[in-house]
Amino acid sequence: MEDIFEIDVEFKGEIREFEGRLVLTGYEHKIEIFIEDISVFFEPDEERNYRAIVGLDQIGHKNLSPGLLQAIAQRLESLLK
Repeated sequence: MEDIFEIDVEFKGEIREFEGRLVLTGYEHKIEIFIEDISVFFEPDEERNYRAIVGLDQIGHKNLSPGLLQAIAQRLESLLK
């Protein structure tokens, strides 16, 4: 069973919707967010703030701006804290 959900994020004055998936591994979790055709994982750090995990091949992709990744992380934090 997959835990698929939709998340809405405000970015640059507009609301964007992304599909996400909860990934459980042991006692830890990651959240996979699909941005256009790219899969980005978000995981909590030591302070339970979410950070994006981006592969080297994804850095600089036109759909992955640092501001968008930060907006998604902040939205996840607001929903899960």
